[in-house]
Order: sequence, then C-alpha cells, then structure tokens
Amino acid sequence: MSTFVLSEEHEELRAAIRRFCDDGIAPNAAEADERSEYPWKSFQAYRDSGFVRLPYPEEFGGDGGDAIAYAILVEEVSRACGSSSLFVLISRLATEAILAHGSDELKRRIMPKVASGEWQGSYCLSESHAGSDVASMKTHARRDGDEYVLNGSKCWITNAGISDFYTVFAKTDPDAGHRGISAFVVEKDTPGFSVAKLESKMGMKGSPTGEIVFDDVRIPAGNLIGEENKAFAYAMGALDSSRPVVGAQAVGIAQGALDAAVRYAVDRQQFGQSVAEFQGIQFMLADMATRVEAARMLVYRACAIAEQGLPGASKAAAMAKLFAGDTAMAVTTDAVQVHGGAGYTRDFPVERMMRDAKVTQIYEGTNQIQRVVVARRLLDDAGA
Repeated sequence: MSTFVLSEEHEELRAAIRRFCDDGIAPNAAEADERSEYPWKSFQAYRDSGFVRLPYPEEFGGDGGDAIAYAILVEEVSRACGSSSLFVLISRLATEAILAHGSDELKRRIMPKVASGEWQGSYCLSESHAGSDVASMKTHARRDGDEYVLNGSKCWITNAGISDFYTVFAKTDPDAGHRGISAFVVEKDTPGFSVAKLESKMGMKGSPTGEIVFDDVRIPAGNLIGEENKAFAYAMGALDSSRPVVGAQAVGIAQGALDAAVRYAVDRQQFGQSVAEFQGIQFMLADMATRVEAARMLVYRACAIAEQGLPGASKAAAMAKLFAGDTAMAVTTDAVQVHGGAGYTRDFPVERMMRDAKVTQIYEGTNQIQRVVVARRLLDDAGA
C-alpha cells in the first residue's frame, strides 16, 4: 500500500478498486495472455462495476474523478492485469482532444457513450515511418464540401478492431509540417475504414494492437476536432496528460510483481528456511519496494501538478513516465529472479508482468524521448 498521503476518499477508492480487481480482473489475466485474446470478461466486469465512469466529466455521465483518482484506477487494474489496464486508459486518451477542443455537438455525441462503457475509443497518431517524429506523418485529409476525405494508415493502434471510434491525426496542409495537422473522429463502420493487421507482441497480449487503413474515408465536417491545422498541439497536450497515467500503469505492474515476489519468498523453502530469510533476497525486495514507491510519488506529483494547472506539467509528466517505466522493467526482472527457475515459467505471473512492463518504456513517447523533454525543459528554465 502506498505511503503517499492521500485523502481518505482516495484511500477508500483504492481499497474498493483493489477488491474489484482481485475478483473481476485478475482471474482472467493469464487466459487473456495465453490466448492473445481481448479480455471481454474483464471489460464487462469493469463496465458493470461502474468504475468505467470515474475519469469522465459529470456533465456526460461520468463521476468526474480527479487526476490522482484516475491514476489509482489505472494502477490497481494494472496490478491485476496489464492488458486490461489498456482498456481503462486508451478510451480516456482518445477523448482527451475531444473534451479539450471538440464542439459541443461532438462531445454530446461521443462522450456519454464512452462514460457508460457502451463505446470504446482509440488514439491514432503513430505511423510506420512517423513514431517519435510525428510531423512526418503521411495520412492526409482534404475538405470536400461538407465532408473530409481521409487516406493513409496508422500503426501501433491500441484497441484496433475493438474500438467504436478512432481519434485520428492527419495532415490537412501537407507542406506545413507540424503546423498542418488536424484531428478527426472516425467511427468504426465508416466505409473505407479497415484494420489491416494485428501485431503479434511480446506482452500486453490481451490488448489488440494493429494497423488501420483509411481508403477514401468520408466523414462529416462536424467530426473535425477543434480547428484545422492546430492538432499538433492537441496531440502533445493529450500525451502530456496521459504520460503520468502510463506511469501509473507501470507502477501497477511493478507493484503486482513485487507482491508476487514477496509471497513467493515467504513460501519458498530452501536449506531448511524461507527464502525470505536470506539477506540477499531481503535486499532485493527492499530495493524493489523503494523504487516502486519513488515511482508512485513521481506519478502522483505529476497528476497533482496537472490537476492544479501549475507550471512544469510537461516536465513532471515526462519524469513520471520515464522513471516509472524503467522501474517496472527493473522490478519485474528482479521478481523473476526471486522466483528462480519457477519465474521463467508460465506457472507464475511474474514472467507475464515482465513482458508487459517492457512496453511502458516504449509507448506514449519512448523513455529516450522523455529524457529529451526533461532536458529541454531544464535548459529552458535556465534560459539556455
């Protein structure tokens, strides 16, 4: 349990979510991973629990939870199942630009369905040749009367083939670089929209990741999010908001691995005593716990800064995502080591957690990109 000084309401929320996750999410985690299948049983339990409403505004049927409450939700689901945590955070990411910049009509059409769990969404920014270099995207949209026509493709799309709508970034001024990007809502049944392939991944195997294609996809002009050619800022703003949440995901995975390692060390007997009695194991567990707690503090701090609109949100978000992702990889690797040979088998959850942890160092901006963000903000603050 965190030692971060949370409000009583936040602590009660964590306890309630953890009880739900232990009963409704964790029992399905191994099966989803083994079969590489979307954990529908977990999603249905999540929707029925009412926690699906937590991160959405009350005006659209949500609970209006604050940033730390949302981080707790993602953290606790991640502790039980990394794949399931993606259906918690990806729909919220898909709505970020809509909530911040979309028209009232677009919000009324999309948001109540997402807040109720009726609809899920995806965030479509990356392309095969435009990952960290977003401005080099090739997907484009042209205005044709009261419609836009989209052509191109997006890759590494979480929830591909599952989502009911896709927030898509495309060039509306191909020669303007990042100043020529716009954002649109594309619904799944729109003619010309298709899922080209699904990736075979190392981890997060219960969450589909795929390439989607737009072949003369016509959408109403009202599906434009905000203004034409302004969406690079929308995309970066969404990532600044979501990076602490990915940090929370990493913390949850690391906490799950730490919990499993402690249980195993206590139960496992060698040389006539519990493995937990060996100082070498105790030091490993102490280091793991310290790193998890430090990562959690960075995540909550970034959430609090963003929630209060304080300066330094971008740097804090990058630090949280960077440190938490590296922590998740280190802690899950050590958890496998504590389990010894057993940790290298699928009989124990730590090998799945180790595979799931790796992606937290890669998506939402690689950890190398996070270091670039932190360094630039430091130099900006120094007037360099």
